[in-house]
Amino acid sequence: MTLPPEAEWARAVALIGSHDSIALACHVIPDGDALGSMLAFGQALRRSGRHVVASFGDHEPTVPRLLRFLPGQDLLVDSARFPAEPDLMITFDAATIERLGLLVPSAKAAKELVVLDHHASNTGFGTVQLVDPKAAATAVLAEELIQRLGLPIDRDIATCLYTALVTDTGSFRYSSTTPAVHALAGRLLDAGLNPDAIARELWDRSPFGYLRVLGAALSRAELDRSAVGGSGLVWTTVTREDRALNALPYDEVEGIIDVLRKVDDAEVAVVFKEDDEGTWNVSTRAKGTADVGRACTALGGGGHPGAAGFSSRETPQETVARLTELLA
Repeated sequence: MTLPPEAEWARAVALIGSHDSIALACHVIPDGDALGSMLAFGQALRRSGRHVVASFGDHEPTVPRLLRFLPGQDLLVDSARFPAEPDLMITFDAATIERLGLLVPSAKAAKELVVLDHHASNTGFGTVQLVDPKAAATAVLAEELIQRLGLPIDRDIATCLYTALVTDTGSFRYSSTTPAVHALAGRLLDAGLNPDAIARELWDRSPFGYLRVLGAALSRAELDRSAVGGSGLVWTTVTREDRALNALPYDEVEGIIDVLRKVDDAEVAVVFKEDDEGTWNVSTRAKGTADVGRACTALGGGGHPGAAGFSSRETPQETVARLTELLA
């Protein structure tokens, strides 16, 4: 694993050591890595006696149900209570400053802005950049910084970091899983977390309405065998009407992409998820030969070669045509 330059680590450690009040932020609609890394780091700072607030810049910030078991959520404040001009602000898992949503003004006004991220599409914002595209998760960088600060990792902190790690490695199935990743997981297990309980919360629970929405999405799945140089692309949609009929919140449909990506006939899987305002948020996955991260970046989003996303106001048919052309 290639870590950021030592000078950046040293500057981050010095800045944190000289500040008693620190503001933390992760990207909007946070996933396990974004929220888990932020809450882990926030708890470590708080245990060292610092004043910490954490947030994500959604208009109606709500922790996804799957992540509500994470410790440390008492650190969270809404964007209106987030410092307008923080002396020190640290961001987690945000590849661009725009991904901070309503917290962008605070990030731009911060006297010092430390960025922890592992996306190859990171734009290089911030005054200190702890960015490693080869890291399996932002949690890897968060754990490294906690260690460099000499702060202990207890069960609650480990639970957040482990959640971040397992969600971004697909339960250690993705190619980003290295011996170092398993070594980190082992250190976190040594802190006393319960991997069975975490797995149940993340993958073995869903409301009944999810089954109905999943069925509707799978019933209209389309397979283009000629796409991606003949390797195939499978795609489907999840409409807001689907969710409304089954009283299913938006954050409950994230797992549909993991069902679709199992299709043997397709190298790339794509799910269009319509939010309550009518925007299509597009999730993509590749099995190894295609680079969906590059394609999604070209469409205004970003991510990794094997997992990426973007948003679109065009119809799914128009958008999948553009995506297919980029993947050709």
